[in-house]
Amino acid sequence: MTATLFTPFDLGKLTLANRIIVAPMCTYSADDGRANDWHLIHYGNLALSGAGLLTVEATAVAPEGRITYGDLGLWDEACANALAILLAGLRRWSDMPIAIQIAHAGRKASTNLPWLGAAQIPPGKAHGWQTLSSSDLPFQTNENPPQALDQDGLKRIRDAFAAAAARAVALGFDAIQLHSAHGYLLHQFLSPLANRRDDEYGGSLENRLRFPLDVFTAVRASVPGRIPLTVRVSGTDWVDGGWDIDGTIAYAKALEALGCAAIHVSSGGLSPQQKIPLGPNYQVPLARAVKAAVAMPVVTVGLITEAEQAEAIVAGGDADLVALARAMLYDPRWPWHAAERLGVRIKPANQYLRAAPNRAADLFKV
Repeated sequence: MTATLFTPFDLGKLTLANRIIVAPMCTYSADDGRANDWHLIHYGNLALSGAGLLTVEATAVAPEGRITYGDLGLWDEACANALAILLAGLRRWSDMPIAIQIAHAGRKASTNLPWLGAAQIPPGKAHGWQTLSSSDLPFQTNENPPQALDQDGLKRIRDAFAAAAARAVALGFDAIQLHSAHGYLLHQFLSPLANRRDDEYGGSLENRLRFPLDVFTAVRASVPGRIPLTVRVSGTDWVDGGWDIDGTIAYAKALEALGCAAIHVSSGGLSPQQKIPLGPNYQVPLARAVKAAVAMPVVTVGLITEAEQAEAIVAGGDADLVALARAMLYDPRWPWHAAERLGVRIKPANQYLRAAPNRAADLFKV
């Protein structure tokens, strides 16, 4: 009997070969928002991994929406042209569906590269700029505070998301994900820890949902129904009084009603005070709770490292798909090895047919 992890799955009108997703992972290596040879090497490797879907990293909808000056962007034609070259290279050698995550970092923008310390770079310094958010509360108390967005700013960012989504459609991405997790701008509106507004975008849960839902609606209008539009969300802030699973469920239900194709449940990232109970499957209960409340597919992620572990998650109904991030960076052939462990036959690139050790040779389709 075929392992559930390796059964095909319909994500809207897009059919995935299996239930394994390569999660979006920033690599902080773009040139003024533009993809380059690094991205072709990096994503080319992952496009040959055997996963069901590859997701390109958080791609900013505006220059000030980048986490770092090395982030990918999709705010103009120069960014789009660079991504077109990347996609052409990937699709020459891989038939794996490719998604892109569009994002705005809000108050967590304007930071240095992780391997250079990741500290905020204040406006006026090289590679630094003024950040924006739901309210003028900094992420770290010693940081330059963000500017609270006014009505014109909200409209500009909403329209930037829609324009970036339209560019992604024109480029031919197979799916688009809206990033509202990990403490970035849309999450900053959702969480009462970051959103202290007293207008229609703050206060009650209904109000805090308003801007993220406005953005989703604008993006949905830019994306044809044949292309799945998904959302990534933090299921909890892991801080008392913060965003929690009840809010996530309410958000998920509202997104589903607006045509969301799937919800990817992660967690945290909003507050330095978070206390995350790290361990295998630590986020799976969040996905399970959301899955019990909605009909759309649910994706789980976080410290999923073993084939049997991933199989138990999808076979047991905790989530419909599993996303791998660091595990895929460490082992870009993770799906091959999972197939071997679960006794499933897969089809690698022809150039790799001779790669399997003798014990796994019969698992490669030839």
